[in-house]
Amino acid sequence: MQTVRDASGDRYLLVKRSAESSRVRDPNTGEERYLPNEELSFEGGEAPLSVAAAAVSEPVRRVVSAAHDDRSLGLLVELADRGPLPVVELLGAYDLCESDLHGLLSEFRAAGLVAETTVHGERGYDATETTRRAVASLRGGSEGDERSGSDEDSAVNGDGRENAAEDGNGNGNENEN
Repeated sequence: MQTVRDASGDRYLLVKRSAESSRVRDPNTGEERYLPNEELSFEGGEAPLSVAAAAVSEPVRRVVSAAHDDRSLGLLVELADRGPLPVVELLGAYDLCESDLHGLLSEFRAAGLVAETTVHGERGYDATETTRRAVASLRGGSEGDERSGSDEDSAVNGDGRENAAEDGNGNGNENEN
C-alpha cells in the first residue's frame, strides 16, 4: 500500500492503481473512490499504516499504545473517573501488587497519561487531560466530555448522587437520594 495526495493536497491510501485511474481510501472516513491518476501525486515518505492510524485522535492513540491489557486500561479509567488518588488507596483497592502498580504508573507518566500529585498529604496520581479526553472518546462520547456513557437527562455529582438535567427554563432539579 502507498500514500497519495490529490490536487487539493488531501491524503489517501492507494488501494489499486490502473492505467488511467486509481482506487483510493480516505484514511479519516474509510470511504473508497476512484480518482484520475493525473490528479494524484504518488508519495513514498509516509508509512501507510501510520497514515491509517492518524484517523484516530492522538489522545486515544496514546492510551491504546500505553494500555497493554484490561487492567492497565482500567487503571487509567479509574484515575480519569476518581482521581486524584493516593498510592495507598490504589494498592488497597485494586488487584495490583506494588511492583505492577508502580510499573504501570511509570509507563503512564512517561506517556503523559498520569501525573504525580499529593492527595491528603500522601503521594498520589491523577489522570491528565489527555487521558480524560481519550477515555471519554473510547466510551463513545466526544473528547471534550470528561464523563460519557450517562443519560443526557442526568448528571452525576462528585459524591455519586444523580441530578436531573436542567428543565426547559434553565433550572436544575435535584433528585432526592
